[in-house]
Amino acid sequence: MSKIVYILNGPNLNLLGKREPAIYGHETLADVEANCRRYAAEHGVELRFHQSNAEYELINWIHEARECACGLIINPAALTHTSVAILDALNACDFPVFEIHITNVHKREPFRHKSYVSLRADGVIAGCGIQGYELAFMRLMKLAG
Repeated sequence: MSKIVYILNGPNLNLLGKREPAIYGHETLADVEANCRRYAAEHGVELRFHQSNAEYELINWIHEARECACGLIINPAALTHTSVAILDALNACDFPVFEIHITNVHKREPFRHKSYVSLRADGVIAGCGIQGYELAFMRLMKLAG
């Protein structure tokens, strides 16, 4: 059976590279996906890469991952700070979960300092730009065996 890794991206990440590039950089979500597909190929795993502006879609993908994945990387974006529903879905998973943020949320507005997802995450990477996806992937591969 092949290993499957889910990478989920939350609201407004479809605008990566266009929305506030001084904060989020010029790389696009397509660049992130291409990098992640390269990491997956290097590690011999299948990648399921998704983005949605809708909370329920992220939750549905988390539920789907429960059935087949060896781990999950999530950039929940603004839902980080508000979604108990995403936390509940992640709590139902028995594989490693990594939370990532392109910016250092701890240097930003105070409301961004609270993360519901961190209550479940096995690791949190913030402030490393899109390289955070690679760092999370490397750690996930170590834990997933």
